Amino acid sequence: MEQGPVVTVLHSDSMPAPDLMAPVASRAVVRYAEASELARALRGADVLFVYDFLTRALPGAWHAADRLRWLHMGATGVDPVMFPELQASDVLVTNTRGVFDGAIAEYVLGQILGFAKDLPGSLRLQQRHEWRHRESERVAGATALIVGTGSIGRTIARLLHAVGMSVRAVGRQARATDPDFGTVGDDLYAELPAADYVIAIAPLTPQTRNMFDARAFAAMKPHARFVNVGRGELVVTDDLVAALSNGAISGAALDVVNPEPLPANHPLWDLPNVHITPHNSGDFIGWRREIVTVFTENFDKWLASRPLANVVDKKLGYVPG
Repeated sequence: MEQGPVVTVLHSDSMPAPDLMAPVASRAVVRYAEASELARALRGADVLFVYDFLTRALPGAWHAADRLRWLHMGATGVDPVMFPELQASDVLVTNTRGVFDGAIAEYVLGQILGFAKDLPGSLRLQQRHEWRHRESERVAGATALIVGTGSIGRTIARLLHAVGMSVRAVGRQARATDPDFGTVGDDLYAELPAADYVIAIAPLTPQTRNMFDARAFAAMKPHARFVNVGRGELVVTDDLVAALSNGAISGAALDVVNPEPLPANHPLWDLPNVHITPHNSGDFIGWRREIVTVFTENFDKWLASRPLANVVDKKLGYVPG
C-alpha cells in the first residue's frame, strides 16, 4: 500500500517524464501518467504536477481527484487548467512564474531588431547572392506598448528600456508612475495609436480572449508591428490576416497562434511581413530542469506547511502582482 503523500506527474510524448524527481520521490510516492492514464493516477493523489503544461486532459479526469490539495503548473500560463470545477474547489494552484521571463524578453527584443534591421530581408538577398545596399530603422526612440503587466512584461520592459525604447503598458489598473512601465493605462484602444511595437503578453482569461480584433488593429499605426508571446487566443486570427494584408499594420511576429499548431495551408505562413516561431520563445537550453526545480522547491514548502510561491488567484487566472 502506498505510504506518504502521493504526487502525480502529468507528462506526454512531447514532454517526457522528467528524470529529476529524485528529491521528491525520496519523500513521496510519485506516479507518472499520460493523459489517457490521468484519471487513474489522480485517485488518492495529494499533488498534481502538470509537467505537460499544454495539456487539455484535466477537466475530463477531474472526477477522480478525490484527495487533491495542490496543483502546480509547469508554465506561467494556467489557462489549460482554469475550468469551473477547479476554480470552485479548495485546490491550491501555483505556477512556474519567473523561469521563462528573461528568454521571452530576449525573443521580443530579437524580433523588434529583426523588423527594424529587416534581417529576414537580408537573408533572402543572401540566398539570392544579391548585394543590395539598404538603410534600416533605429529602435532607440521607438515606442513599445506592452499588453500585460506581469513578471514577463516587466522583464521585457526593462530590456527595451536598455536599448533606448520608450515603454508604456496596458493592465487591469491604470497608474501614472510605474518603475518598469512608466505609465500603465487600462484602455487598450486609447494606448494603441501611439505605439510603434505592440507586445502581447497578457494571460488568457475571458476578458482578454480575442482582445486583438479588427478594431484593435485599426487603432494601430500603419507602420506598427505586433508581437504575440502570450496566447494565440488573444487574437482574432482572421482579423490579423486582414490587417497584415491590407496594410493596417506593417508586420507581426507570432510565437503563439490560433489554431496551434498552425495548419500548413494557413495564409499566415505566406505573408512576407510575418515571422512565425513554434511556441518556443521561452524555451532556452535547460528550461525543463528549471521547471522541475521550481516544483521541487515548492514541494519542500508544501511538506513543511509553509506558504507556497507563485500562488494563482483562480478568479483572475494568474499570480497577482
